[in-house]
Amino acid sequence: MSEQGELTRAAVPEMRLRLEFGAFFIAAPLLIAVLFPPNWMFPALFAFTGLGIILLHNTPGFSWAELRYGWRNWSWREVVLFTVAMAAVCTVLVKATRPDAAFFLLIHRPEMLAFIWVGYPLLSALPQELLFRPLFYRRYHGILPTGRAADVLNAAIFSFAHLMYWSWIVAVMTFAGGLLFSWAYRKRGSFFYAVLLHAIAGNIIFAAGLGIFFYSGNVQRPF
Repeated sequence: MSEQGELTRAAVPEMRLRLEFGAFFIAAPLLIAVLFPPNWMFPALFAFTGLGIILLHNTPGFSWAELRYGWRNWSWREVVLFTVAMAAVCTVLVKATRPDAAFFLLIHRPEMLAFIWVGYPLLSALPQELLFRPLFYRRYHGILPTGRAADVLNAAIFSFAHLMYWSWIVAVMTFAGGLLFSWAYRKRGSFFYAVLLHAIAGNIIFAAGLGIFFYSGNVQRPF
C-alpha cells in the first residue's frame, strides 16, 4: 500500500469522529432548537441521550466501571461552599430578572419541588453528564484541543445544547456550569462528583425560581 494510502486509512477514523462530533453536538441541538415544537423537545432529547449512550458504550477502551473512579477525591467542603454560592447567585439572579417567580415552587408547590428534586438528578443531571463529560472527553479526545481549551469547548458545547430555551440566562448559566462540571470530572477524576454538583445546581435553580427559564412551555423563539 502506498504512503498516501496509509495516510488516508489513518485519517478515516478521525474524519468520522469529526463528522460524528459535529452531528451530535452541533447539528442535533440546532435542529431541536430551530425546528422542533416545544412539546417535542424532551422526546427528542431522550432519543439524543439514548444515541449518546450507545456511542459511549462503543467507544474503544471505555468501560462503564471507570465511572466509579475518584470517590476519594471528593471534597465535602467544596460541596458546601458550592451549594451556598449557588443559592446566593440564583437568589440574586431571580430577584433581578423574574422577582414574581422567586421561590414560587418552594412556597406554593413544595410537593412539585420535591418531585423535581428526586427526579432531576436521575433523569437530567446523570444523562447529561454521561454525554458531556465521558462521551465528550473519552470518545473524541483525539480531535479535541489540548489543555484548558478543551474545557472551554466543552462548556460552549454544553451551553449550545441548551439553545432550545432561547435564553441568555440559560446560556450563561450552562456555560459556567459546563466549566465547573468539566473541572469536577477531569481534575477531581470523578464522574459522580460532576453529577452531584450538577444535581445540586439544578435543584437550587428550581427552588429559587429560575426553573421558569428551563421550562419548555415558556420557550419563545426569536423568529
